[in-house]
Amino acid sequence: MLDILRNRIVLGYSIFLFIISVSMFNLEDNSAKGLLSLLNIILIIVPLVCIIFATIYIYNSAEFIELLVSQPVKRTTLLSSVYIGLVLSLVIAILIGVGIPIVIYEPSVTGLVLIITGVILTAIFVSLALLGSVITRDKAKGIGISILCWFYFAIIFDGIILFILFQFQDYPLEKTSILLTMLNPIDLGRILVLLRLDVAAMMGYTGAVFKDFFGSVTGAVTIGIILLLWTILPAWLAIKKFNKKDL
Repeated sequence: MLDILRNRIVLGYSIFLFIISVSMFNLEDNSAKGLLSLLNIILIIVPLVCIIFATIYIYNSAEFIELLVSQPVKRTTLLSSVYIGLVLSLVIAILIGVGIPIVIYEPSVTGLVLIITGVILTAIFVSLALLGSVITRDKAKGIGISILCWFYFAIIFDGIILFILFQFQDYPLEKTSILLTMLNPIDLGRILVLLRLDVAAMMGYTGAVFKDFFGSVTGAVTIGIILLLWTILPAWLAIKKFNKKDL
């Protein structure tokens, strides 16, 4: 973690988020609008930086990891430590770059939810980067997998959902749309913050269904479990694959 925190990319990432956050709040006359603008930045920039930086870092540390594997260190402990170090350092960058401006300009529950969303997305996309890096030894292929993964969750997935809803618009798909949303952590984070901002009223009947489900205790618990699974499962699969991998 200390090694990563000294990395210029992470320092630049923190400064970039801080400048963007302060700019968003100063450009809007209402702090709630600033949060909404900042949400769009976090949902795009945070997953992209986390998954690419984590992938490149793991590949660049491949020789060091192989050296540690030859020592009396369990592979599970080794890869878990790499994952935790990456997550903690990038989370600190989020707390500095986004957390401080939110505490200054919008110290509310909605602001806290936005910070938590950024932290969770960081953990999830570092986990996905870990899995992609373990699957293939080719650095170019691994980075390509990471970019495609981000592109799918950030852009392609929403296009697929819109296509499905448009093609089957004559059928009641509100509950189906809720289930499909759970397959994308970025969409879950977006909905959590939007519901806190009471923007769901602008989303029509589907927004009302989302608010009715996700705004309830059952919905909140369900979202927590789904996001936890998104965080744990890729990392667990990566560790399982790494334990059996011939280095």
